[in-house]
Amino acid sequence: MGSSTRIIRALLLVAAAAILAAAAAQLRDKRETAELTVDDIHDQLDALDPATRAAVVARLSSDEVKKVRGRS
Repeated sequence: MGSSTRIIRALLLVAAAAILAAAAAQLRDKRETAELTVDDIHDQLDALDPATRAAVVARLSSDEVKKVRGRS
């Protein structure tokens, strides 16, 4: 195997590693954003009075049931 072939393979491996590292960083950022959003929603639900909270949860549940039934 020539030295130019080894150099090309090494460069390809380095490029692939860089792409994987960038993808992992993006995935980590999206996961953190999702976790913060979920925490924010939980905080907002916790701030509601019990009757309003129950109504919101019932509405969300009803909407999801409609979505599931619509896909069947």
